[in-house]
Amino acid sequence: MEVLEQELNETIKVWPVVSKLISTIHTEEQYNKVVKLLDKLIDEVSEKEDPLIETLIDTLGILIKDYEDRTIPEPKGDPIGCLKFLMEEHGINESGLKELGSPKVISEILDGKRNLNLRQIKALSKRFHISPAVFMEDE
Repeated sequence: MEVLEQELNETIKVWPVVSKLISTIHTEEQYNKVVKLLDKLIDEVSEKEDPLIETLIDTLGILIKDYEDRTIPEPKGDPIGCLKFLMEEHGINESGLKELGSPKVISEILDGKRNLNLRQIKALSKRFHISPAVFMEDE
């Protein structure tokens, strides 16, 4: 416990400086600053690996994602267009979407002849790690 307290005390001493770059992001200005810093660090690590900098990159990535999740709304619009985009991005063809049903059902969905049902939306959301809202029709 003594080591933990010592590490905590050391962290508290440097926190006023560190927290200017590494803390929860609340404004677009902070967001832009952290994104620039992250880009610089990624460039630095791409030239020479550095485990310490890589953990900083991971931390900044988490802070950026948290801010984006809180402030940037999920895209709405064309569920089938989004599905086709995700298929292309992930190198998936129709036969790679077995969770949607038979090849005929998949074809009808991609051709816009059939809407996605709740089970299919949940499966796609889980597969692509995105909100189910992306695959729901705007009403």
